[in-house]
Amino acid sequence: MAEINIRGQTLDIDVEAELRQFEWTRPTWNADKLIAASPFRFDRSPSFFVRLEPYANYPAGTWADSGYYDAEWSSGNLMKLLSFLRNETHEETEEYLLDTYGFLVSNTEIKLKPVKLRVQRSRQSLNDGLLAQYAEDYAYLESRGISVGVQRQAGVKYDAQNKAVVIPWRLADGRLANVKYRKTFGKAFWYERGAWPIRELVYGIEQAEKTTVLCEAEIDALSWRMAGYAAIAVGGASFNEFKRDVILQSKVDELLIATDNDKAGEKLREEIAYYLRGRVGLRNVYVDSRVKDANEALVKLGAESLRKSVSQSESVRCLYVKTRTFGLGKRT
Repeated sequence: MAEINIRGQTLDIDVEAELRQFEWTRPTWNADKLIAASPFRFDRSPSFFVRLEPYANYPAGTWADSGYYDAEWSSGNLMKLLSFLRNETHEETEEYLLDTYGFLVSNTEIKLKPVKLRVQRSRQSLNDGLLAQYAEDYAYLESRGISVGVQRQAGVKYDAQNKAVVIPWRLADGRLANVKYRKTFGKAFWYERGAWPIRELVYGIEQAEKTTVLCEAEIDALSWRMAGYAAIAVGGASFNEFKRDVILQSKVDELLIATDNDKAGEKLREEIAYYLRGRVGLRNVYVDSRVKDANEALVKLGAESLRKSVSQSESVRCLYVKTRTFGLGKRT
């Protein structure tokens, strides 16, 4: 267990339970440590570990990556790791842990924390001027099959100092809501601090059309655009009421659900159908089984393979209510 102080509350967190929610490559679960391939790099060797229990001066949740690309991601604490794994901002991870572990356990009793009423903060968009400091360097995503034109349309930039692609997240009306920074080596990323929570956003919603592909990652959405489709992204492997409402308030009338070819992707596909069945038309799109996601399909098999996946899509049969006009009908 890990004791972490968050916003004045000391939380006793079950580190192993939190980490077991995610898929690991070549994991070994010991009594006090998880050893696995690094989640921050394209790694197949067990070069990463995280402590499940405290050891000497190292609290539970402490982790290290022996093959790190960037010193910033060579080691860290549980908060930094969970924020990465959950694909959310530091503040969102804090709120999740407070909701889940907002009490203390003593040897004899459970002591509930004083109830604190939470007031929904007023969400503020970001100033587009913060993107002006970054370069128009499109080489990295070009190497992953995304043209300069598609990148420019999405407002992609490059942070030369941190060697990271800069990907703007916007509201439906075009206002800048958050920014994702993704390293060009490995998988490390972070978001703009104090910005609109990712859990309340859908990437690319400002460019959605009546028929739109919905996928997991921003680069997958850009890959679908390379194939000629409007595309948006969840930004991770989970869906919720916030993202549902963003889509329902947009011009989207039919969603082509195109998640990754793995267990997390299948879970996400089911969540999307659960939240949106009967509200918009839904079709399941499956990228070629030889690849994991849309970007890998674009790079290895070409844009035509994505178009073929759409042509072979399967309808999610359900009663369909067009909520914006209160129309009633059947989707087939």
